[in-house]
Amino acid sequence: MNTNGSSHRDGLDHDAALARVGGDEDLLKEIARIFIDDCPRSLAELRDGGARGDCVLVERAAHSLKGASSNFGASGVVAAALHLEKMGRSGTLDGFAPGLQELETVLAALSDELESLIAS
Repeated sequence: MNTNGSSHRDGLDHDAALARVGGDEDLLKEIARIFIDDCPRSLAELRDGGARGDCVLVERAAHSLKGASSNFGASGVVAAALHLEKMGRSGTLDGFAPGLQELETVLAALSDELESLIAS
């Protein structure tokens, strides 16, 4: 886990996330737990939208993941979700599969870091 305040591409920027919650470590852990619990549902919606060619669903699910991950300073997740959100908004899902794979990869890294944060 990154606890020295520096951020990295995929995951948690602990100091930035802590600052967002006014320095309340317990609140940060609670928000992390909610994110981890909600993430599979949002990913399932995103996959479903992609499989059905539903650009509106893709845009909405990606936007939700983008916003939630921004609470943790997770720039890699934000960027990957934004890419998919823009695809949905544009009405074309060309390149959806690799975009989804990238998002899943960076989300897994963030989730691992959040699990470590919660356990600490």
